[in-house]
Amino acid sequence: MESTQEELNCSPPVHTNLQANGNDSKKFKGDRSPCSPSRVLHIRKIPNDVTESEIISLGLPFGKVTNLLMLKGKSQAFLEMASEEAAVSMVNYYTPVPPHVRSQPVYIQYSNHRELKTDNLPNQARAQAALQAVNTLQSGGLTLTSVPGGEGLVLSGQSPVLRIIVENLFYPVTLEVLHQIFSKFGTVIKIITFTKNNQFQALLQYADPMNAHHAKVALDGQNIYNACCTLRIEFSKLTSLNVKYNNDKSRDFTRLDLPTGDGQPSLDTTMAAAFGAPGIISSPYAGAAGFAPAIGFPQAGLSVPGVPGLGPLALTTSAITGRMAIPGMTAIPGHSVLLVSNLNPDAILPHGLFILFGVYGDVQRVKILFNKKENALVQMTDATQAQLAMSHLNGQRLHGRVLRITLSKHQSVQLPREGHEDQGLTKDYTNSPLHRFKKPGSKNFQNIFPPSATLHLSNIPPLVTDEDLKRLFASTGCSVKGFKFFQKDRKMALIQLGSVEEAILALIELHNHDLGENHHLRVSFSKSMI
Repeated sequence: MESTQEELNCSPPVHTNLQANGNDSKKFKGDRSPCSPSRVLHIRKIPNDVTESEIISLGLPFGKVTNLLMLKGKSQAFLEMASEEAAVSMVNYYTPVPPHVRSQPVYIQYSNHRELKTDNLPNQARAQAALQAVNTLQSGGLTLTSVPGGEGLVLSGQSPVLRIIVENLFYPVTLEVLHQIFSKFGTVIKIITFTKNNQFQALLQYADPMNAHHAKVALDGQNIYNACCTLRIEFSKLTSLNVKYNNDKSRDFTRLDLPTGDGQPSLDTTMAAAFGAPGIISSPYAGAAGFAPAIGFPQAGLSVPGVPGLGPLALTTSAITGRMAIPGMTAIPGHSVLLVSNLNPDAILPHGLFILFGVYGDVQRVKILFNKKENALVQMTDATQAQLAMSHLNGQRLHGRVLRITLSKHQSVQLPREGHEDQGLTKDYTNSPLHRFKKPGSKNFQNIFPPSATLHLSNIPPLVTDEDLKRLFASTGCSVKGFKFFQKDRKMALIQLGSVEEAILALIELHNHDLGENHHLRVSFSKSMI
């Protein structure tokens, strides 16, 4: 990857009088300013023959795309996302390995402009038509839409379940590899793998049909490894999968309590269960659409500071790329320790990571690294919980920093030796009463959602009012945008805060807060809006 000075800086502002034909190059030579997140992204080195839909598809896995400005004469484009969080996730994901569009790397960075104003610009009809098609898709419209030049955005599938066949299986493909690849397009909630007609196949269920559509468009016909392991993808007739066991053949990421199925049943039995009972198990993730960042497996040629060989998977969203080159990628079976980097060393404590990661599994130990306090190790109960936490929290903002999460090479977090003081940076939570997933069949297993600005509150005592709770959350420094008690059960409520980051901080600070009358507040992320 080239590393010119231009790439290391943020892009200059997008002036509202930009010429879309790309003649006025002086507009791009303004003063540079330090990089700061913006929902407008500057995309450089785009191929001359790129379509609007290919540029839009780069942003789709991360959230809604609200505007687009193509400057083909300058080999540049500007993409506006609906939220800054979506843009941060996108830059965080594509920075280590630039995406390829038509086999050519493109570079993505924040623009200094806060929004795109393209109303008065010429040559915007195609961009607006492509955006309109995406919005139709995202709002749940399932009709066929004709878009000039908008290849890849014209077909919408109705099922959230994909049937995947891997042809030319030169290297083994595991359930973890599929989860790694398909998580890029949304929250994967269930996978069943099996062999049929001597072919490795899988059924994979997304939280939202739109995620399944984007994954099919982007991945059908691509190779997992160079020149082999070709993906053939179609929509399944099933609308829901029935997963009975969490093991290397099948997994339900919303049910951490499922048995491993020792003395494993044959795959045919598992498959019969899946095909025989479509729609019986309704997903607790329904409607929890959005991007779940990919899981980092060891990979040649990439490195994360402090962890040689670990890095995010080099995949692209464009359906035109041709292949996904993943040299030497192998899953790490059974790893339950996560490396969390880019932490704010002045604000982070083991307890904060314990509470946040505890939303997605039972945290056993947390260690903030003594000499590199921007990094921490978080040990979950098992590999499934580690993957769940990683897929939901990677790319989220905490104390002003964007979290980067990968699997650690460590099998466990070591406690300091007796007599060795580590300044309270290592904590053992093995016997913590705050574990959410100790009880088999607990409702907590069905209420795991991505971080959102709306929090679900429970265990509220009768005498506590809405004003009391609003004041409590405002005291953490966040802005309260909405509040409502549940009609049928006043022990529960929803509170909407100013941003996802505010909600994350409030959850860390107020989960288990003593409200009096022997009631400790329980806080989790909600899929609902007020």
